[in-house]
Amino acid sequence: MADFSDYLENKILDHVFRNTPYTPPATIYLALYTAAPTDAGGGTQVTGGGYARKAVTFGAAAGGAMANTNLIDFLATGANFGTITHVGVFDALTAGNLLAWKAISSIVINDGDTISFPIGSIIMGQD
Repeated sequence: MADFSDYLENKILDHVFRNTPYTPPATIYLALYTAAPTDAGGGTQVTGGGYARKAVTFGAAAGGAMANTNLIDFLATGANFGTITHVGVFDALTAGNLLAWKAISSIVINDGDTISFPIGSIIMGQD
């Protein structure tokens, strides 16, 4: 993930430099976008077609980065997802706070199609 959100940057800065407690989320979720978010949030997240954010787990950080340890599949059922251009990581299954986001190679996901993210393909930290 190339860009941490303003929300996460502020939480980390306050935690490290102001000793303000930050409780990380128990579960992290991957989201799909058809229009780019920014560090402030926004963008257009996929809706419909059986879409829901998916839980993602990460291994321990090493060398300033960490990668997902689980395979993540999104299956469009009953409607198209559209052209996926970005992914984001959230602290909740619905609503919640965007933690990080990144552009991906655009891919059209129609009804019945699956977009998959293999183990090790979602990198947090250094690109």
